[in-house]
Amino acid sequence: MSSIPLARIEDLLAGPDAALARRYPGAPTARQPVHSVYVPADKVDGGTIRAWGSAALESLAAAGGPGRLLEVHGQLPAGVQRDRVADLVVAKLASEPIEDLRIDLEDGFGDVGDAAEDAAVDAAVATIGELIEDGALPPFVGIRFKSFERPSRARGLRTLERFLTGLHRGPGLPPGLVLTLPKVTSVEQVQAMVIALEALELALGLRSGALTFEIQVETPQAVLGPDGTSLLPPMIAAGQGRVTGMPYGTYDYSASLGIAAGDQAMDHPAADHAKAVMQVAAAGTAVRLSDGSTNVVPTGDGAAIDAAWALHGRLVTRSLHRGFFQGWDLHPAQLPSRYAATYAFFRTGLAGIVERLDAYLGRRAGAVMDEPATARAMASFLVRGLDCGAVDEAEIPFAADDLRALLAPRPSG
Repeated sequence: MSSIPLARIEDLLAGPDAALARRYPGAPTARQPVHSVYVPADKVDGGTIRAWGSAALESLAAAGGPGRLLEVHGQLPAGVQRDRVADLVVAKLASEPIEDLRIDLEDGFGDVGDAAEDAAVDAAVATIGELIEDGALPPFVGIRFKSFERPSRARGLRTLERFLTGLHRGPGLPPGLVLTLPKVTSVEQVQAMVIALEALELALGLRSGALTFEIQVETPQAVLGPDGTSLLPPMIAAGQGRVTGMPYGTYDYSASLGIAAGDQAMDHPAADHAKAVMQVAAAGTAVRLSDGSTNVVPTGDGAAIDAAWALHGRLVTRSLHRGFFQGWDLHPAQLPSRYAATYAFFRTGLAGIVERLDAYLGRRAGAVMDEPATARAMASFLVRGLDCGAVDEAEIPFAADDLRALLAPRPSG
């Protein structure tokens, strides 16, 4: 008979076990877009997605085609089929150029007065309805409304309510709806968002928890609070399971630190610090991360386009290697470099991941002895590649459903 008082230990750890399960449910297995495209609300209509795809293809052709893009990127090593990646990029731009459309009613839209903003919100609702009717709605769509700081709080809440009410009474809430709360500086702002969504769910007859949102990390106060600790974990907890994402805001965050305009970039050390804190805070919480954007866009002469493509491709690849599988795109000509870098990343690692996962599942001998956590990371890699179109199911010996099952959190005990 054991001398260890198991019952006492179980009683001691019952509370922490419950808290751990509640706060860290594990990474979600549903699709995550590879990017978000932010378009000012007054520049969005039912033809926006088609127009962006056409503009992206035109910019690609004018600058020398997908082969030139891959050459400029330099992200595709020997042994990876260059023509295959090029064909995939062109096909993606033709069929699904935007994975996540964010209609911007914050910085990209400005303060235009209540009447004009109300009209823009109504137009955004109509646009989503038109996209649904045409079968052209991207997998993810939503709005970024004004922040809950005192000067813009009432307007942000008014826009949020008008948008959700309009969708509910009109085309309905799309399954990939995303609401972005920007410039969050306190846990109380997250709590306020929960209060607002609870009230809207009640008013619209939605189930509790139906409405979720992103916390945009673009203020130093979110990364490091006044007591010297990060506010991000308490913010996630305050969201009561409603926080689905944390996108990083490159330029607001950099400017808040006093970094000169010419040095504000996704790969600045200050940006890396903020994103490292985000990564640790979100680990295991089912909150997804998104990197920021580069404002250097591929326009102008050939040399300028090549330089912008090379920069964007390097930054996207850098983010992917650091575990940030989503970012922002600001211009149609950035879509070719987004998909080229993303597809090169997944296809470069494809053969090795398949071999290692096959070995882990006992289907062949392998040279690497992987842990279960690494196996889940490999399954996630393949699922992400499938979701964005970089990989076809016929290219891997695993069913997508089996891979998602491998990603599911393991029950304890």
